[in-house]
Amino acid sequence: MVNLTVNGQAVQVPEGAPILSAAFASGTRVPTLCGIKGVSDIGACRVCVVEVEGCERLMAACNTPAEEGMAVRTDTPRVLEARRVNVQLMLSQHEVKCPTCVRNGNCVLQSLARELNVLDVPYAENATHQSWDASFPLIRDSAKCVRCLRCVQVCAKVQGCDVWDVKNRATRLDVDVRDGLPIQDAGCTLCGQCVTHCPTGALRERDDTDAVLAALADLDTVCVAQVAPAVRTSWGEGFGLEGTDASEGRLAATLGALGFDYVFDTNFAADMTIMEEGSEFLDRLGKRDAGAVLPMFTSCCPGWVRYVRLHRPDKLASLSSAKSPQQMFGALLKSYVAPKVGMTPPRSGADYQAGVREGAGIGIGLAEHPEGSGANDEAAVAAVAEGGVADEACDAAGKRVFCVSFMPCVAKKYEAAVEEMAREGEPDVDAVLTVRELQRLVRLMHVDPRRLDERAFDDPMDEGSGAAVIFGATGGVMEAALRSAYYLVAGQNPDPEAFSAVRGADGWRERTFDMDGTPVRVAVASGLANAAKLLDALDAGEVEYDFVEVMACPGGCAGGGGQPIHEACELAAERGAVLYGLDKQRATRFSHENPHVAMCYEDYLEAPLSHRAEELLHTDQATW
Repeated sequence: MVNLTVNGQAVQVPEGAPILSAAFASGTRVPTLCGIKGVSDIGACRVCVVEVEGCERLMAACNTPAEEGMAVRTDTPRVLEARRVNVQLMLSQHEVKCPTCVRNGNCVLQSLARELNVLDVPYAENATHQSWDASFPLIRDSAKCVRCLRCVQVCAKVQGCDVWDVKNRATRLDVDVRDGLPIQDAGCTLCGQCVTHCPTGALRERDDTDAVLAALADLDTVCVAQVAPAVRTSWGEGFGLEGTDASEGRLAATLGALGFDYVFDTNFAADMTIMEEGSEFLDRLGKRDAGAVLPMFTSCCPGWVRYVRLHRPDKLASLSSAKSPQQMFGALLKSYVAPKVGMTPPRSGADYQAGVREGAGIGIGLAEHPEGSGANDEAAVAAVAEGGVADEACDAAGKRVFCVSFMPCVAKKYEAAVEEMAREGEPDVDAVLTVRELQRLVRLMHVDPRRLDERAFDDPMDEGSGAAVIFGATGGVMEAALRSAYYLVAGQNPDPEAFSAVRGADGWRERTFDMDGTPVRVAVASGLANAAKLLDALDAGEVEYDFVEVMACPGGCAGGGGQPIHEACELAAERGAVLYGLDKQRATRFSHENPHVAMCYEDYLEAPLSHRAEELLHTDQATW
């Protein structure tokens, strides 16, 4: 241990701990901007400078080790002035348009300027303006970058992708895509971790709220919302809702108040994913001696799928062919649920789709008409077959449906737009909004969730098992799959907690489970840098697995790149605990016992891995 004083107060910290830790131990707050605990302590911003007795220059508290007998001052005029000047210099290189910034009110630089009483900037503005592809799901505004290098550190150390890098030096130092590449060619997985760790608005998701607002305002459009499991853990954070106040029922009511005609739970589709993916795994396991590709990797995380495609294409055959719950939901909504609620399946034909998009600015979906399918719809299809669009037929055929996913993820925007996730040119999911976009939409529409009574999700996608709920936590997909896989093998349910050993915050964990006499070796990786280590170990023959779950974001979707941002707070574990609590409260804790899933197979899909199930619910990621 090391003994020192901070502002005259005696403090003891472990040897090697930085001065910043000593300051916190004394109860003294030292402002920081560039640091991320356990990831980055490079002292790039110089906001945390302190004065150390006997040292001529000021020291960065984040990366200067505390030493025996040090006398540290955090509040001298020299320290305060240095911090103010450093923030002013950052502001001079920052495009200060706070009212129109997505991080207004939640910006570290903005908070520092207020905290340090910075009322003016005596330096000439010198913000960097670089072009960017506005259609890419991740947006970078270089004029708002403060060169803290957080994105560089997170992408390299936590995700192992090295998308961001520095160029030039000293006062000309800047951040850009590695090697000056277009972002599409730099290996970005769209995990969004750089977004959630950026202290300003320099990085954000592409905002798609305008498309959703247009659909909500269009009287000829039926708007359908689906809500991912992890969204229910975080959506209320921006409205002062905690615990039971931020319930699933109030979330459904909030989306209804926004104008959505139907609000469904993606948990239903998560249960479908388990049935398809679990069946695929058992099929591969049974054919292991015949050369089936093992281990099988989960495929519900599009950030992970992009990583495999861009960084390890040799592993594409190992991915499960099952679509993610988001995409299974969209496919089943527009093919199975439609007739159940009085809608007809989407009409095909590029001319018809182009005509609708030109007229409404929104992609088409389902057609709804009171008497069900009939001559009017046939007339519309006939008009398309003839190469034209009959306005009368289209109007009579009914309303379009716009499917909106609310996800804790940036990569889901990419996934929904993949060409293979559409049938006859019609996307299964029309728009994806992150939790942050959901919160902005609620504020824009002046909806107060606290004043709303709870309501249920709409039928027939209103029920999801406890296994589906835990999809949002790292290890949850594996645990859910094993619950149902055990049933399919043994003919009886296991204890719901039988596979809970895959839970935890460790970045890479492994277990072997007895599946009715068959040992199954599984692994769970959280974060792409850990996934890379696992893949390397597999290639080196150091480990052997049958089934592997990978989530691109540390902690899984609960720590997703589309979640609300809280400076210096990693909330994945807390949000994940909420999901496990909901699992225990569910009457049904196994995907195969979801009555709506059973009904879907009985009425429509026939069985897992059937021809229709393969057509609607599976994909070949190698063709994406």
